[in-house]
Amino acid sequence: MSNEAALIAALRALAPHPAARGLADDAAVLEFGGEALVLTHDMMVEGVHWLPGQDPADVAYKLVAVNLSDLAAKGAEPLGVLLGYTLGPDDARFVAGLSEALAEFDVPLLGGDTVSAPVGSARAIGLTALGRATCQPVPSRGGAQVGDGVWVTGPLGGAMLGFEVLRDGASGIDTSAFRRPRPLLAQGRALAPLVSAMMDVSDGLLLDASRMALASGVMIALDGSAVPLAPGLPEARRHDALTWGDDYQLLFTAAPHFAPDHPATTRVGTVAARGPHPVLLDGSAPVGALGFQHGAL
Repeated sequence: MSNEAALIAALRALAPHPAARGLADDAAVLEFGGEALVLTHDMMVEGVHWLPGQDPADVAYKLVAVNLSDLAAKGAEPLGVLLGYTLGPDDARFVAGLSEALAEFDVPLLGGDTVSAPVGSARAIGLTALGRATCQPVPSRGGAQVGDGVWVTGPLGGAMLGFEVLRDGASGIDTSAFRRPRPLLAQGRALAPLVSAMMDVSDGLLLDASRMALASGVMIALDGSAVPLAPGLPEARRHDALTWGDDYQLLFTAAPHFAPDHPATTRVGTVAARGPHPVLLDGSAPVGALGFQHGAL
């Protein structure tokens, strides 16, 4: 068990409120007055989620986008964000990127906090996003039913390629999938009334599918060859694309008769009865790491 998984398991005892959803979902869902408020918080750390020397404007944009992606997985409409920010050498560029993201996604900054850190230490920044649910029940990672189809809203592997180009100082490949991912807010709202379970692909398809399977009490059988790959990604790196993450496509399950209205949406598997493994890839348990985990041993 990773350090992250062990900590989350310990924290579940402190989160009995129904809004916390057992700490097994992308966001909390707080119901009141006939409405549901969706709340999520994601952090990013220098050297883990962005490269040293990367443009702070891109970092700010991505921080907003990844939090809004969690709202998209709930079919929620963004209401505002709260920022937790560690001061750095180029705060003006961060503010510029933050302004661009807030304007593009039409979401206001409502407040937050700023701190300083020792020179040379890795910086951490965080954002809390608040949204209004647009349908009831609000989708969760749980709810997948035996016989459902498993779908993704678009190609995987683009963020991995973008990261490698930036890391290696190469050129010739669009890096925006890594630098400035786009939360699928409109697609999330459209899908929310139709799905049995939904989440975003942030830590790798195999790992996130296994989380959905565990939350739903089922097994998810994936067809690796059906997963759409980002342009420019060679077939030899298909497995890398299934485990790297940071793509922020939506992963969802839906009844067998579901027909997508978006051409990029692809069926990649089937929900089966619970078995010895939460996820199968091409009929077998995947070998090696399923995806990105903090503090994995």
